[in-house]
This record gives sequence, structure tokens and C-alpha cells, in this order.
Amino acid sequence: MNDKKVEGLWVHLHWLTVLAQHGSYTASAQRLGVSKAAMSQRIAELERAAGVALVQRTTRSVRLTEAGQRLVADMLDPFERISQSFSSVRDLADVPAGRVRVTAPVAFARQQLVPRMPGFLRAHPQIRLELELSDRLSSLATEGFDLAIRHTASPPDTHVAWPLCSTRTVLVASRAYLRRRGTPSAPQDLAEHDCLHYPRAQDTPAWHFMALEGRKRGPQPQRVTVPVSGPFGANNSEALRDAAVAGLGIALLPDFSAQSALQTGRLVEVLEGWESVGTFSQQIYAIRPYASHVPRAVSAFVGWLRGALAEGFSTRP
Repeated sequence: MNDKKVEGLWVHLHWLTVLAQHGSYTASAQRLGVSKAAMSQRIAELERAAGVALVQRTTRSVRLTEAGQRLVADMLDPFERISQSFSSVRDLADVPAGRVRVTAPVAFARQQLVPRMPGFLRAHPQIRLELELSDRLSSLATEGFDLAIRHTASPPDTHVAWPLCSTRTVLVASRAYLRRRGTPSAPQDLAEHDCLHYPRAQDTPAWHFMALEGRKRGPQPQRVTVPVSGPFGANNSEALRDAAVAGLGIALLPDFSAQSALQTGRLVEVLEGWESVGTFSQQIYAIRPYASHVPRAVSAFVGWLRGALAEGFSTRP
């Protein structure tokens, strides 16, 4: 094949690398902003030019042949260098510009990120934000995200992690529930209450607490573990919050989910002299894979987030 024909296939080759990362024509087309039919046509054209099958298609998945894998392996580094080079050139402009793809947990994004987005976009009209709300831990490198927001105690060592703000875990209930069932005065009392829990791997849910006064007195305060049960569990803090507002029981929530309900009095804190440990992290990060160059649009968004979230999440009325 002559050089001119090869030059006409650069786009085809790039799309093949995207297909290798996503393993799906539909997901790859969405990532590239093209139709599934266009994606399939380009790959078919590349196979005809190569004279060998590059993709194995089944009813449920797409896999690369040995030839396709070899081609993609040779192309990944060059395309990554091209992408970084283009980002560096684009950043020579006076203002940050371009697309920033972000993935964030559903509850945090809905309650804390989305309401703040208009302010950022008005300040940076040349930036386009694409936000995916998902509690699934996406792979930034393979799914094309520039940034992930993570509520975690240990960001991955393979990534750069910018701390955005601290959080705390609050134990909450509605006044109606507390009037009906009484207010617990110690963690052990929770065993007699309806507790709305976040399902974990263990068969019997349990909550862990430390006395705040005990923490002040010494480096190893007493830890209290309480098995809990209740009529409802969910892997989403918004769902648990709404169940608590409805009076179904006592819920353990990150403060960013409980914030509005506490400020309006729909929920109140219980056991304020105790600190929950081990259920939710106390830190929120923005993370991205290590790279020699961080686009200005990404840096601008992270800087803005750090300023917007610096004060944390007040739960006081």
C-alpha cells in the first residue's frame, strides 16, 4: 500500500484504537460523537485496505483479532503523543478552551456539582463540560474521561489526586420518626431502631462509631460496633436520605447528601457526640491519570472546583 493510501486511513486507525478500548461499536460511536453505522463502515474500510480481519464480531461483544491487537498496540502511543501535542498547542490560546469529560458519583453530582455548573460555564465560555453521573468506578484511560470526582480515602497511586474538600458522615432521622420511636442516646441503642443502611459485602450490616470526647483525650479512643437492621437499604445516599425524610428510620449519610434536608429541618442529627468511622470517606478528590501535560481547561475546572467546595458542606440551619 502506498503512502498516500495510508495517509487516508489515519482516522480509521484512530477509531480502531477507540473500539479496542470500549469493546463496543455503540460505546465507541458515542465516545467519538458519530453514528454506529459510520463507525462500522470505517472499520470495514480499514479491514479491506489491510486485507485481513481486524475485528471479531459476536452478538454480545466485539473483540480484536491478533492482527487488530498488533495494529492497535503500535498506534496507541503515537495517538497519545498527538493528543498531548494538540492540547499543548491549544493551550497557547489566551483563555482555556475545549471539552472536559468528567465522571462523578450520582448523588454528589446531582446535589453539589450540577447546581454549581452555570457559574463555571459563564466564567469559561470556551469550555464545554460533559458530565457522566455514575457510581461505577470508570477507567479514565480507557473510557476517555479527563477527570473523575471520587469520594474516597485512598485515590489510586497511578493517578494525580487533587483534594477538593473534606466531608463528614452524619446520622440523621426525621422528627416524626424520633417522636414515634424515641431518640437514641448511645450507639448501642441503634440495635433497637429501624436503620436505613448502605448495603456492603457482609451479611449483617454494622455501623462503627468513636466518641468525639474520647478522640480528644487520647490517640486510641474506644470504637463501638453496632449491628443494624431496618426496612430499607440502598446503594445511593439520595435514596437513603429520602427514606429518612419519609420517616422510615435512621440513616447514615455523607454530609453533602444530608445538607439540604438538615438545613430545612426535614432531618435532624442524632448522636452528635459520636463520630461514624469506616462507612464513608472524609475526603473528596478530583483525579486523573499521570500525564506530562494537563490541559488548561482541566486545570481551570479543578481550580474552580477547589474554590467552590473549599468551605465544605454546612449542615446547620
